[in-house]
Amino acid sequence: MKRLLFVISEDWYFVSHRLQLAIHAKAMGYRVAVLCRLSTHAELLEKMGIEVFPWLLERRSKNPLTEWRALRGVRSAIRAFQPDVLHAVALKPVLYSAIAGKSNKSEGRVFALAGLGYVFSSQKLLARCLRPFIVQAFRAAFRNPATRLILQNPDDAQVLSEAKVIAPEKIRLIRGAGVDVNAFPATPEPEPNDQQMLVVLPGRMLWDKGVAEFVEAARLLQQRGVRARFALVGGRDDHNPSCVPLQTLKDWESEGVVEYWGNRNDMPAVLAQAHVVCLPSYREGLPKALLEAASCARPIVTFDVPGCREVVIHGRNGLLVPFGDVAALANALETLMADRAMREHMGAQGRLMVEQEFSQELVVAKTMQVWEEVAA
Repeated sequence: MKRLLFVISEDWYFVSHRLQLAIHAKAMGYRVAVLCRLSTHAELLEKMGIEVFPWLLERRSKNPLTEWRALRGVRSAIRAFQPDVLHAVALKPVLYSAIAGKSNKSEGRVFALAGLGYVFSSQKLLARCLRPFIVQAFRAAFRNPATRLILQNPDDAQVLSEAKVIAPEKIRLIRGAGVDVNAFPATPEPEPNDQQMLVVLPGRMLWDKGVAEFVEAARLLQQRGVRARFALVGGRDDHNPSCVPLQTLKDWESEGVVEYWGNRNDMPAVLAQAHVVCLPSYREGLPKALLEAASCARPIVTFDVPGCREVVIHGRNGLLVPFGDVAALANALETLMADRAMREHMGAQGRLMVEQEFSQELVVAKTMQVWEEVAA
């Protein structure tokens, strides 16, 4: 029986984005374990027959002792479980798995980056200082011949290939984490509540998700007399340097420009209430939030940036606007809100696209092919 070890920062992320992979792996005869920071899902994972290794990982930590302990945690899990395939997701899990896995030459390594993240997308001083060190660490991590890197869009693949971080033949493009089209069904758009449409931004409350641009676009539309509600739906992530302060969110609500709904576990119900979905992110791997919106037959407005333009084809299932152009963002939202036929057409096209290209079953099958490749 082959052994598969996932290395992921948080158990909630594993349950939300990788649990179906684990379920299919078990069905194919793999023995499956996960190393992650535990919060509320340990009992669920154990009931499903997935072995759990607790990991004391602090994503925002820069303390050398804390990072050394995290690295030792990966080494301990690898020694205890002896995986045939190690599948690590996101920056720190990938780097630590690459370092810790050097002692086990027989394991196949599959590293997955949902996007190049803060270090590559931000122009802040900290990100620019960290970038060259991360690039060098990646180069060392990907030297092993039994290593493959899963990326979600060709723009990220081009960035890493041109920087000579990894040989192009080791990159595998798998577009997103997949969507359960049954859990996110297509629904007819609702009648406007109190004659006001609802525009939703689904995502973590991070500056680089375009939260400020969304708020400014809402403000512009309100100044034009457009009657609509604008909702920010997602939790805050204090471990991310780009986290929007809670007080700022409260101030926006007090101003009356947006509503902050916080983290929601009923996103299909949230999307069923929406008329338009907007995520003006600065850069993504391939945003699952937009795939879920498309699956629910909602038209999308987003910036024309890597990742987002993989989900939205301009004029087909949504509208792309130039990066950072708040006026264009407001105009696109107003265009959709004024045309129900356009919204319904784009929603139907988005649903069709997800069914044909982004279903969970397709992603699972492609990922398992990579596991078999490195474990051969």
